[in-house]
Amino acid sequence: MALKYEFGGPEFDAAAYAAGHQAFLETLAAGRPVFYLDADGLNVMELPDGRRFEIRWIPGAPGGQNYEVVRELKTRAA
Repeated sequence: MALKYEFGGPEFDAAAYAAGHQAFLETLAAGRPVFYLDADGLNVMELPDGRRFEIRWIPGAPGGQNYEVVRELKTRAA
C-alpha cells in the first residue's frame, strides 16, 4: 500500500496540523478544557467559553489537580 504523504513533507505536515486542530475544536465542543504550549512558550489552559489561562504544572500531583492557574490571558483576536 502506497503512502498518501511523504513523512515530514509539506502534505504530511498540513494533514497532521489539520488533525490536531480538529481534535482541539472537538475537545472544546465537548465541554472539556484544552492544554497546550503557546507560541510564546506559555503553558495554557483554554476553556470552552474561550477564556485562556497561563498555568503552572505541579509535578507528582494527581490528574485534575496537577496544575495551578497563574493568570488569565487576553482573548485571542478573531
